[in-house]
Amino acid sequence: MIRIKWYLLVLILTATSFAFAGTGLPADSIRVTRVWDKEPHNAFPDLVQFKDYFYITFREGANHVGNENNGKVRIVRSKNRKDWESVALFDMDAEDVREARLSVRPDGTLMAIVAAGIFKDGRYLTLAPYVSISDKSGTHFSEPEKTTFSKEITPALDWIWRITWHSGVGYGIMYTADYKTVDGKGVRTMSARLLKTKDGKYYENVPGFDLDGSPNESTIRFDKNDKMYVLVRRETGDQMGVLAVSDFPYNQWKYNKLTVRLGGPNFQFLGSDRLIIGSRLHEGKEASTALHVTDLEGKVLKTMKLLSNGDSSYPGLIVEKKQLYVAYYSSHEGKAIIYQTQIPLKDL
Repeated sequence: MIRIKWYLLVLILTATSFAFAGTGLPADSIRVTRVWDKEPHNAFPDLVQFKDYFYITFREGANHVGNENNGKVRIVRSKNRKDWESVALFDMDAEDVREARLSVRPDGTLMAIVAAGIFKDGRYLTLAPYVSISDKSGTHFSEPEKTTFSKEITPALDWIWRITWHSGVGYGIMYTADYKTVDGKGVRTMSARLLKTKDGKYYENVPGFDLDGSPNESTIRFDKNDKMYVLVRRETGDQMGVLAVSDFPYNQWKYNKLTVRLGGPNFQFLGSDRLIIGSRLHEGKEASTALHVTDLEGKVLKTMKLLSNGDSSYPGLIVEKKQLYVAYYSSHEGKAIIYQTQIPLKDL
């Protein structure tokens, strides 16, 4: 049974300031502040604007993933990005509720899509997408309900990672995990398909999306000409990310391979000819959170590393009024904590 716990308490930010790492920017020009650190592991955030509020959602748990199956998803909001009010907590008995992604539906309500399942000894035994929808004010969220699919889709170990709305239709990549035993070892592979929805609850398949390398976490954006861009994380083969591009009706694709691996990929357009990509940055055995400025084919032109290390990434991104707002998580202070920052676009 799924429970939603409502909170009216306001969390006052612990305002710890940091400079960016490896950017060459003045130490006092860009500051990072702590948003949430209450649980042993606070991670996988997303960031949107709705009405007069900034909303951040993230997962709280004992660790990144494990047999505890005690992960919960919290949603907080703030008008000033300093005083945060917790408006929802999604908690499923005996199952792990994984990170939410937020979007604004065409009817003017806020939607959170999450995945929930049972994880044991390195694999999922169950995994399915759930959706919760807010009231018009964004103050109360419905009890999450499992998504349904058109008849050509057979539910399996599925995860719809993010929904993006365009011209009244929501689009998202659903990836499916498959576990096999090869030479006595467990091997996980993943496949992905493009879905569309009118309400966020019922999904239909959009044929034609076909990508190798165990594609999984993906973010979709649209340009002013209705062209769809999909940023995809890949886990096998060369593990390089892919930026897939298609015109309507989105069934013929060009796949641009990146020169970087991705983790928690997100992006926004910077004008008409640039993208700002947020992702985990792999440097040998080290990992951090970074922003990449690229062209429209994913060629990296500039990289900014945020103050971060180890278990980190999953940046939420908003571009508004010559500013980039970022929410991400990092464990550089000893445990996974949710942070936020604001970057002038001129510095990108």
